Amino acid sequence: MKVLITGATGMIGQELVKVLHRNNVKVNYLSTSKDKLVAQENYKGYYWNPDENEIDINAFDGVSVIYHLAGATVAKRWTSSYKKEILDSRTIPTRLLVSTLQNNSNQVTQIISASAIGIYPDSLGAIYNEDNKGVDDSFLGEVVQKWENEVDAFKQFNILVTKIRIGIVLSNKGGALPQMVTPIKYGVGAPFGSGKQYQSWIHIEDLVNIFYYTQVGELDGVYNAVAPHPVTNATLTHEIAKVLKRPLWLPNIPKFVMKMVLGEMYILVFSSQSVSALKILNQGYQFKFATIEKALNNLLK
Repeated sequence: MKVLITGATGMIGQELVKVLHRNNVKVNYLSTSKDKLVAQENYKGYYWNPDENEIDINAFDGVSVIYHLAGATVAKRWTSSYKKEILDSRTIPTRLLVSTLQNNSNQVTQIISASAIGIYPDSLGAIYNEDNKGVDDSFLGEVVQKWENEVDAFKQFNILVTKIRIGIVLSNKGGALPQMVTPIKYGVGAPFGSGKQYQSWIHIEDLVNIFYYTQVGELDGVYNAVAPHPVTNATLTHEIAKVLKRPLWLPNIPKFVMKMVLGEMYILVFSSQSVSALKILNQGYQFKFATIEKALNNLLK
C-alpha cells in the first residue's frame, strides 16, 4: 500500500506519517523545498511548485490514496498579502493535483483532504454537524468554503472524496496549545472576552487516527475531526491552569484588547463553534482522548 501526502513535513503531516508507517503503508510526499526531499524505502520526497504549475509526476507511481494537508498557517497576522497567501496556498495546490490526475494515468482511488470547522457560523447556541449548510461570514469561512469547492473537483474522477474538518488541534509540538500554555505558566493567563465561546478541540493523536480511519474504512464525504465534548474558552483556560497547577487571578481579556493586538485574526480566539463528532463516532471510531482533562494530562504532564 502506498499513499501520497502534501504537507507531510508539517505538524499534522509528521504525526500522520508515523501512523502510516506503523501500519506498513509506504509514503510518497510532495514538498516545495528541495532541502526536505529524502529517498528512503518507505518515505520518498518529490518536488512541486504549485505557483509555477510544476510537479514531479513520479510522486504518483503506485499511489492509491492522496492525503492533502498543504496550506499556510492561519496563526500569523492577517495582512492583506498574507490573507491572499492563506487562500492561495489551499486553492492553487488543489487545482494542480486535480489537473495532474486529469492529464496522467494513475491508480488513485481516494483523496482525503484537510478542511476546517471555521466554515461553521459563529454561534454560542448552535451545535453543528456535517449537514449544516451555513457558512461563517468571516475570512476563515470564505477560505474554507473555497478550499472545499476546489476539493470537490476530484469527484469528476469517480474516486472517494473525503473532507476532514479539523477543530483546534492540541499538541505539545506546536499549534494552539503552547500559545495557550505560556501565559498561564507565567501566571498571567485569563479567558478571552466572556469565556463562553465554544472551542471544539481534538488531540493530535485522534486527529491523525481519524485521517487513517477514513482511508481504511473507505469513508467519503465530510467528517468533523473534533473530540466528542467541546468546551468553552473559560473551561479550557481553567483546565490548563489546573493541570499546570497555576493560579488564574487576572480578569478576562476584553475583545477590544485582542483586536488591537491581533487585528482581524482575533476571531480565532473569540469565534464560537460547538461542533458534533457524532458522524465519525457512528462509523465506529473510538476516541483515545474524548475529554479535555484526559487530553491535557497526556500533553502537559
